[in-house]
Amino acid sequence: MAETLAGTPVLAAPQVPRSVRLVAHAAALTLVPSGLWRIAVALGWDSGFTDEVLRPENFPGKGSPHLIGLSLFAEALGLLTLGLVHRWGEELPRWVPVLGGRRIPVSAAVIPASLGAALVTLITFTGAFGWNDADNMGAIGFPDGGRYWLMTACYLPLPAWGPLLAVATVAYYRRRRRGR
Repeated sequence: MAETLAGTPVLAAPQVPRSVRLVAHAAALTLVPSGLWRIAVALGWDSGFTDEVLRPENFPGKGSPHLIGLSLFAEALGLLTLGLVHRWGEELPRWVPVLGGRRIPVSAAVIPASLGAALVTLITFTGAFGWNDADNMGAIGFPDGGRYWLMTACYLPLPAWGPLLAVATVAYYRRRRRGR
């Protein structure tokens, strides 16, 4: 059992193997480097882009909330993976208005998680295979040299997100179906 900053216990779901817990946490962490990269750009770090939209003089600026929001939204989605290995992914916490304390139907977690895993895998693998195309990172005005390699390193973990989410989802499904 872990504790939050507020001191309330965060109970792990029963019978979740350590390996599945590690997979779920790894899935959530795959988004951190790219999110930090986008936030750095939003706050004015010169990422090496010279194209119209992402050139350094545009940040901080009107595009900053979009980059920060995208990063926070993606990480929030990634953190939902942890519900597949924690009790709050099986039963809504009591503090949730109206529905608190109710069991979460298996399909309510498995269907969106499965669709998300498939969609994220498709998007990230397509992006990875086209990373250096002329209309992507190979375009004029995009980072080169060290900045290219830093951005590439920050986005490198993303293709693992979908498969890791899929593994955690299958484990959740099997555990919850067994526990009926």
